[in-house]
Amino acid sequence: MATKQHCAYCFSVLLAQLQHTTFDVAPTFDTSTEYPLFVTWNKQGSDGQEQLRGCIGNFSPMNLATGLREYAITSAFHDTRFSPIRAREVPQLSCSVSLLTDFEDANGYLDWKVGTHGVWIEFRLRGRRTTATFLPEIAEEQGWSKKETIDHLLRKGGFELPITDDVRSSIKLTRYQSKKQHLSYAEYVEMTSAK
Repeated sequence: MATKQHCAYCFSVLLAQLQHTTFDVAPTFDTSTEYPLFVTWNKQGSDGQEQLRGCIGNFSPMNLATGLREYAITSAFHDTRFSPIRAREVPQLSCSVSLLTDFEDANGYLDWKVGTHGVWIEFRLRGRRTTATFLPEIAEEQGWSKKETIDHLLRKGGFELPITDDVRSSIKLTRYQSKKQHLSYAEYVEMTSAK
């Protein structure tokens, strides 16, 4: 479902934004479909490991061209965990596009599978509804158990009190799956120069 063309489109959007040029690249993929989606930017560190530079998306189905354009920019420049991406970083970047599918209400906070499901939790914090999510690959990449993943999600969502089994049991968990594609900047250059 997610393709390298989706990732290349995000690179084109990012470069147009960084170069302050008008974005006029026509999508090379079917734009009639709609998906909830996330765009993730990683930067290769000096140790060869990828480091997160931005990851933002949404859970409402969006037209792919519109959603990818919007979240390529938002995740690159407005993820508050990171400074905005700069032009000099682009050669070390990679882009991942995750199209989210198969949403299901879980029967408790442990009703999901590490490496298969993303988890989206809802809980009450200071009297208001709060949410947090991890994409399907996160728990496995971090080596977390289900319980550790939920605890990290609660902290990500701003929960600062001690986390007990009662707290965990009070959350509403939605599990989902993702169709993900990844593209390095070098691969993007190769794809676009071949045209």
